[in-house]
Amino acid sequence: MKASYFLGNQAFEVREREIPRPGSGEVVIKNMACGVCGTDVHIYYGEPGSADVTPPVVLGHEYSGEIVEVGEGVDGLKPGDHVTVDPNIYCGRCEYCRDGKKQLCESMQAVGVTRDGGFAQYSLVPQGQAFKLAEGVPFQAGAMAEPLACCLHGIDLAGIKPGQTVCVVGGGAIGLMMLQLARLSGAGRVFLSEPNPKRREAALALGADLAIDPADAQSRVQGENSADVVIECVGNHLAVESAFAFANKGATLVLFSVPKVDAVFPLPLFDLYKKELTVKGSFVNPDTHARAVALINAGRVDFGPIITHRFGIGQLPEAIAAQQGSESIKVVVLPQE
Repeated sequence: MKASYFLGNQAFEVREREIPRPGSGEVVIKNMACGVCGTDVHIYYGEPGSADVTPPVVLGHEYSGEIVEVGEGVDGLKPGDHVTVDPNIYCGRCEYCRDGKKQLCESMQAVGVTRDGGFAQYSLVPQGQAFKLAEGVPFQAGAMAEPLACCLHGIDLAGIKPGQTVCVVGGGAIGLMMLQLARLSGAGRVFLSEPNPKRREAALALGADLAIDPADAQSRVQGENSADVVIECVGNHLAVESAFAFANKGATLVLFSVPKVDAVFPLPLFDLYKKELTVKGSFVNPDTHARAVALINAGRVDFGPIITHRFGIGQLPEAIAAQQGSESIKVVVLPQE
């Protein structure tokens, strides 16, 4: 099999290695599609992921494939099953795990971060990390289960009530999933703020009532474009600033994006006080992967306008560059091609 190892210092190397064999409670997956995540981009540039990265390691934590072998004691899964992977493995022993906050686990491992993951032709995972996809679900859609699960955690934190107005800041893959989930959560009106016209068009195709260019100052201050819930999905200063500008009195803001480690933002304290704003962060996907898979299996989330570019595992630097470019929305790696 071929595997693309991240060596650190913005370097990958494709290596030949043996296909892994499963131990007790493990499954071997033929990897078919793996998304390039913003976390992969951060790791590529030497910044932290969801857990500490020690090269050489095979990155790629948003992926799906077909089970080809199961280890002793595995039940409910068999060769031929199409699955998606929940990468996050919690220790179950630290105070956060024991207090129902396992996403804050002090010893978390993650497939595609601390363990070899999806940027290879095969992978080995504990059976509890593999979730069945329905017959006929495309592998590329199945690979979106992990980011969708993360979005579901953010949506849970947002607490959207039926009929509320929701603003999504940022029209990348996460923002376009968020606007669909906001609709499914009962939002009466959903609008998106995004400077890229291609992404605004995708948002309208996916059900946004309005897609605003944040450079249009008039759009930003119009009263009808204030929101009860604002979900920020970019991670830079201007996006966070606009999230506060869109927040109505009593609004909840979810800062969902992955910012740079040293990023800071001066809180508008008077707005926080006078508008009674609630500001929340959101980290990974505790207990939401099964719900994400259920939505994908039911065809309730459309990834057609979201997945725009595809690469092979020998093209990871190009894939990461494309993920940062203005022409892409979501980049997917196809390990078997």
